[in-house]
Amino acid sequence: MNAEKIGRIIWHDLFSSDRDGSMEFYRRVAGWHYETEHATDFAWGGGEKDFILALLDDEAGAGIAQTPEAFPNSWIAYVEVADVDASCSQAEKLGGTIVRKPFEVPGVGRNALVIDPAGALIGLALSRHNYPAPTRQFGPEIYLSGQSEFPAGFYFELFDWTLAPQSDGTDGDRRVIGPSSTEIARYVLEGSEKAQSVWLPGVRVADAQSAAREAKLQGAHLFGDRPSKGSESNLLLMRDPDGASIYLVEI
Repeated sequence: MNAEKIGRIIWHDLFSSDRDGSMEFYRRVAGWHYETEHATDFAWGGGEKDFILALLDDEAGAGIAQTPEAFPNSWIAYVEVADVDASCSQAEKLGGTIVRKPFEVPGVGRNALVIDPAGALIGLALSRHNYPAPTRQFGPEIYLSGQSEFPAGFYFELFDWTLAPQSDGTDGDRRVIGPSSTEIARYVLEGSEKAQSVWLPGVRVADAQSAAREAKLQGAHLFGDRPSKGSESNLLLMRDPDGASIYLVEI
């Protein structure tokens, strides 16, 4: 564990039913390249399997795995904590639901999956590697919600995250702030109030519009075009060709 990473999003897993197709999509859209690691006791299903490590330049911030049974094709973000087991117990007391109890990822660390009180899935991680929190491969997440309120108390108690006061109102979003005033996410009210909340990773690209055009050519479905006003970034919401939701954030 690196104390500087506590409260930061330090990893993303992509569950894909078309691993090769997903690799090609993110290579073309975001410029990622890949390394294959062999696991002798794979965290998602056990046994000997290959795991795809996704990198941008020398930064490793994601892995791609075949979608496990009972999970959709989707992205999961992991937040560094000091004690995964204690954080799981705390999450339950705060109204969360444990989806997968703490488990070991050999050579990597200890993880767990929880659902927050509004229905969004988030991962907990105690990392035992030297990778820093990714900052070039991923930008702040989006917390996309049809709910009336972000579960601020849950995330404050669990990760010490705070929901920033409403800004000047130019874009209607609010920022979720983590350690050292790091922007963790943008909280966006979108869709029906009955819609389930979801965390979307912010995939960094040099030119959002060019990347969006390439994404469409590769089979992505754009379901929103929300340029962020009053900031230095633009974002585009989409589902990749395998159905996992992301947004593109311009560097």
